[in-house]
Amino acid sequence: MSAPAPSQTLVAEGAPRGGLAALCITQTISWGVLYYTLLAAVRPISDDTGWDPALVTGAFSAGLVVSAAAGITVGRILDRTGPRNLMIVGALVGVLALVLVGLAPNLAVFAAAWLLAGTAQAAVLYQPAFTVINRWYGPARGRPLTILTLVAGFASTIFAPVTAALCSAIGWRAAFLALAGLLGAVTVPLHARYLNRSWHQVSHPAQLTGDKARGRRVRCSRGFLGLQALMVLLCLGLYTVTLNIIPLLMEKGAGYTLAALGLGLVGAGQVAGRLLFATIPATGRITVVTGTATGALLLLALLPGPVPLLIAVGMIAGAVRGCQTLLQATIVADRWGTTSLGALQGIFAAPLTIVTALAPQQARR
Repeated sequence: MSAPAPSQTLVAEGAPRGGLAALCITQTISWGVLYYTLLAAVRPISDDTGWDPALVTGAFSAGLVVSAAAGITVGRILDRTGPRNLMIVGALVGVLALVLVGLAPNLAVFAAAWLLAGTAQAAVLYQPAFTVINRWYGPARGRPLTILTLVAGFASTIFAPVTAALCSAIGWRAAFLALAGLLGAVTVPLHARYLNRSWHQVSHPAQLTGDKARGRRVRCSRGFLGLQALMVLLCLGLYTVTLNIIPLLMEKGAGYTLAALGLGLVGAGQVAGRLLFATIPATGRITVVTGTATGALLLLALLPGPVPLLIAVGMIAGAVRGCQTLLQATIVADRWGTTSLGALQGIFAAPLTIVTALAPQQARR
């Protein structure tokens, strides 16, 4: 596999004071508003409009597919221009999309609004944020990425009940308008204040051309494609099992209450996995994560019980899912450096985003 280039064409200024905290805030709000609001509002929307809940969540899934495709272009723009303008525009597009959701007179407009929201997701959620962290911190990226994903992991905890309460108090349409206002009022100023206007140029134009060619070679290489395929399989296996942990446990003798507790402990395992990720040597992360995931999935499939043991294995699978998020955030920069990182990260993550679009809506992340 290719080693990182010694000469990086684009280098960040380094993390500004308060930059990581600002990203934690904007990621939490962006995930909460652009991702979790709909998942919490499906029932009020369906009850009010008569639209089939499957079609409502289908619009959201279609938006995630758009996000996967748009992420490739977003990554290229991020490499070329830096994150500030890109993420400001992405947040404003998200505001517009949510306003259209709240005002949608029919299902067609509602679905179109979520396609637009998918474009915003590509520009403001984890992929551009991961690229910013990688450029700000370089080889020391592990700890800030862990902090970012831990804080943003509370987006569902915060915004699912907030959305439900708003829908009950003022109706789902007004709720989306209010949340659109929150997204714009908080994330746009923070992006403008803390993100780089552009990446510093430290090489001549010929080096830029060379870096583009190198980026093309990397994304077509066996190493890149092989890692991408491995991550897709890993993501698909973990999502399939952990998102269906309740029926799996009930099939093997657990009552519903105990099975629901098992699902909650899977989430606790994810937090633990993110905390433990930095302790795994960078050279062994793929082997450790893949091996542990394979073992946990096989045990959940083959063990007949007892239920407490199955729950413990589910927690291990959850921990691997937590590690997988950070592995996705670091693996490209670890293997190929930060040259053309935005474009490579966007291409690498696209099929993973599509996998999440196909996952059951009510149990994601």
